[in-house]
Amino acid sequence: MAPDVSCFLLALLCSASFKVITSLDQMCIEKEANKTYNCENLGLREIPDTLPNTTEILEFSFNFLPTIQIRTFSRLLNLTFLDLTRCQINWIHENTFQSHCQLSTLVLTGNPLIFMAETALNGPKTLKHLFLIQTGISDLKFIPVHNLENLESLYLGSNQISSIKFPKDFPARNLKVLDFQNNAIHYLSREDMNSLEQATNLSLNFNSNDIKGIEPGAFNSTVFQSLNFGGAFNLSVIFSGLQNSTTQSLWLGSFEDTNDQDISSSMLQGLCEMSVESINLQKHYFSDFTSATFQCFTRLQELDLTAAHLKGLPPGIEGMNLLKKLVLNVNNFDQLCQIHAANFPSLTHLYIKGNRKRLHLGAGCLEKLENLQKLDLSHNDIEASDCCNLQLKNLSHLQSLNLSYNEPLGLQSQAFKECPRLEILDLAFTQLRVNAPRSPFQNLHFLKVLNLSHCFLDTSNQALLAGLPDLRHLDFRGNHFQDGTIPKTNLLQTVGSLEILILSSCDLLSIDRQALHSLGKMSHVDLSHNSLTCDSIDSLSHLKGLYLNLAANSIRIIPPRLLPVLSQQSTINLSQNPLDCTCSNVRFLTWYKENLQKLEGSEGTVCANPPSLRGVKLSDVELSCGMTATGIFFLIVFLFLLIILLIFVARYLLRWRYQHI
Repeated sequence: MAPDVSCFLLALLCSASFKVITSLDQMCIEKEANKTYNCENLGLREIPDTLPNTTEILEFSFNFLPTIQIRTFSRLLNLTFLDLTRCQINWIHENTFQSHCQLSTLVLTGNPLIFMAETALNGPKTLKHLFLIQTGISDLKFIPVHNLENLESLYLGSNQISSIKFPKDFPARNLKVLDFQNNAIHYLSREDMNSLEQATNLSLNFNSNDIKGIEPGAFNSTVFQSLNFGGAFNLSVIFSGLQNSTTQSLWLGSFEDTNDQDISSSMLQGLCEMSVESINLQKHYFSDFTSATFQCFTRLQELDLTAAHLKGLPPGIEGMNLLKKLVLNVNNFDQLCQIHAANFPSLTHLYIKGNRKRLHLGAGCLEKLENLQKLDLSHNDIEASDCCNLQLKNLSHLQSLNLSYNEPLGLQSQAFKECPRLEILDLAFTQLRVNAPRSPFQNLHFLKVLNLSHCFLDTSNQALLAGLPDLRHLDFRGNHFQDGTIPKTNLLQTVGSLEILILSSCDLLSIDRQALHSLGKMSHVDLSHNSLTCDSIDSLSHLKGLYLNLAANSIRIIPPRLLPVLSQQSTINLSQNPLDCTCSNVRFLTWYKENLQKLEGSEGTVCANPPSLRGVKLSDVELSCGMTATGIFFLIVFLFLLIILLIFVARYLLRWRYQHI
């Protein structure tokens, strides 16, 4: 009778009717209740009446507002952030923002402004950030100066500005960021710069301007946080014009779409006449690269020589005792020892990333850098059969090590014994060959973050992660478990301090109910892009308040017994699963609608079955699972047959009883 009953139930379910609730109205997206709204690219010509008066942050870009005036935003008095990017604004009338006392950020990027009234910005008491990028401005007198006393950042990039001379009454006292990148500025005079003398610690950006001349003393009037002359065609002009200036950071790099410039040691002499702590010279050639090249770098704390076509650094460099950070990415070193690390005894941060040749680590090349805290050697095709104690000798203060995207590395027991204070270790996309029964990480008692994604690890080695008492974040994506299962006894049980666990793309089919029970502190679990079914959710029943990512698995039906496990989590992503939207899953579908506030990726959480609802968002599905006429007919037939069966059974029992009296 069991097969007949199951067939009957299937027929009963199939007879249920479905209804899809969808909305075709274009509406602003609410990001934070009654405060933050996104109305981008909706073809709007006015502010929607549906926006509440309490709106504080409004993203309104890519709409159509050719003219804005006092009544345009008069209802939204609580605005603090307003983005009007590319709204085809031509006119901004008098007192447009008169009632917006709390407005602190105004974005007008990409609007072809023709007129901006002098009182247009009256009203906001704390306007701090103003974006006028690509607005057609050619003269700074176009900008209304009234009520800009609290302005901290002004962005004027991609215009036709040729002079940076502000009006005399321009309030520059609180200005911290002034961006002139990609304009038509060719000459900087003392008079121009004097209009900014009230500003202190200003970050000034002249990126992609063809600066052909700087009047001597032009930059002596104030102390700068940063100066950016990226893409300048004549660095000699920059160095001579900045004599006797003071800035914390100087950016003189070039770009991929410009020709690399040749820098000589004599050209760098100008650095001796200025005070600078950090300098970027990326994508330049050094024609006579010797120890003399560095004679004006002695006061530097940071030096960036990315893509400078270097094959090595010269030995015998003197006076670089203040240098803390050295960036040598995308160069042409053969051996790590070619950087002559002893030249920089105070280094705390060293980056040699994306070398254009296979980099050989050698032995003890960095042993003089006993203060080194961060080392990035990623993307270098490094290969070593026995890593990493000889290569990292004497780096006892190292806290962060990146060896990701390299060739196979062989790891012995306690492979990082020379770096006992490591807190962050990144080995992603580097094949690891663990050649010892004990963990290569076992002495790293301070390690908090470990990235082992796509390392082709032997996950049956249950001691692999032993000896990591303070590990908080483990990225284990892309490593495969035997038979696609995490068993009850597994390598994760030794890291009970974990808070974040990433097991995406591990080809997982199932997780034992007890597999994760020793991990009671977790707040973030990513199991996406596997082939898990609903049964694996049970392994998380002991955890509460999780961010749980189950996207792109094989979950079809979630039975009612698992809904309490989901209910106790904070955020859940079930997108890209083949979810069933029939009455057999009605309890879950009801729960889903009742818990939308904790569900992530709702746009991709759609029905896969039945075919009539395929691609419909779960939040838009409404089922009617009551009995239809067909269902009632089947039920009556079933009950009739059941009664007949019971009568025959009763008659049979009575006959048997009388025959045996």
